[in-house]
Amino acid sequence: MDNGKRRMRAGITCAAVCIVLNILLAGAKIASGLCGGLISLTADGFNNVSDCGSSAVSLVAFRAAEKPADKEHPYGHRRAEYIASMIIGFIILILAAEFLQESLLKIFNGGSSAGSVLAYAVAGASVAVKCGMAVYLFAASAKLQSQTLRASAIDSACDCAATLAVIAGMLCSDCAGFPADGYAGAAVALFVLWQGITVLKGAVSELLGQAPDPALVKGIKDYLLAGKNVLGVHDLRVINYGRGVYYATAHAEMDGGIPSLEAHAVLDGLEHGVYEKFGVNLTVHLDPVDLNDGEAVALGERVKEAAKSLGCGLEAHDIRLVRGAKTNIVFDVVAPYALKLSDGEIRQKLQTVLDLPEEYTLSVTVERG
Repeated sequence: MDNGKRRMRAGITCAAVCIVLNILLAGAKIASGLCGGLISLTADGFNNVSDCGSSAVSLVAFRAAEKPADKEHPYGHRRAEYIASMIIGFIILILAAEFLQESLLKIFNGGSSAGSVLAYAVAGASVAVKCGMAVYLFAASAKLQSQTLRASAIDSACDCAATLAVIAGMLCSDCAGFPADGYAGAAVALFVLWQGITVLKGAVSELLGQAPDPALVKGIKDYLLAGKNVLGVHDLRVINYGRGVYYATAHAEMDGGIPSLEAHAVLDGLEHGVYEKFGVNLTVHLDPVDLNDGEAVALGERVKEAAKSLGCGLEAHDIRLVRGAKTNIVFDVVAPYALKLSDGEIRQKLQTVLDLPEEYTLSVTVERG
């Protein structure tokens, strides 16, 4: 059995264990909460129902990891996890809003609910089980290098705190005579609401297309720069099509005097190397540089220094000369997303800093990244 299938089976086992335990906890809490009129314990039970959904997402994620691409989905099916997460996020929000409303009604209408021996036993057992699940999931996430399982582990640890709040509310009602159940229920509902928002926000962000891990981008760029005869790398773009599925494109500058077959062999080797080392499907475009054109080389260095001298994170690349009645210096400049200057203002600043003679013109393409 290959490593991918082992990882899938181990992940499915973790998810299945969590689903079973959460179903048992949810049933016990909801039943004892309804019998004792404890809105906080009932809300905590439905929180475990939402945890079943989170575990189901983990199960879907590991199942989808082994599903191959097809004609309709050439990049695979792993983004299905994000869609499932959005659905679960909406369900969690609806449950949280419902129980927050009921908790507030209990606060305003008054009434106290005492904690029974059964309620204390169920809540105490829940804390113990959730602590065990957190330890189990943290260990599994480290072994399988799974962010999904790590999120579930953090969720289990937070659930311990939520159940402790329920126990504190019951103790306040029993020992101090203060009707704390409604307040504890509201606290649990707000906690569940926060979880729902977090799940929904993360899923939406992933679907919109998050920026790749800077460490991954740097690793790929450093690997390419170490390639034979590679002079520079720019326009590196990494796109995520679901957990573990990455595609990337990049431009590599090489001496234009190198035979095309030799240059192609170098870049082809780099593409294969990036896939082996980083698991990223990379396509590299060749940008030939004429190292024998002294004027082009000198102006290219001048343009790069001018961009850096502005001190706002600009980087110039793909510099070439188009000679005619006037020599047109054509290049691209990358500007940070946070830079407030417009494209026109960036061009004007570069024109001013370069202060070129009249026989030169600039054609600048501004990219954000």
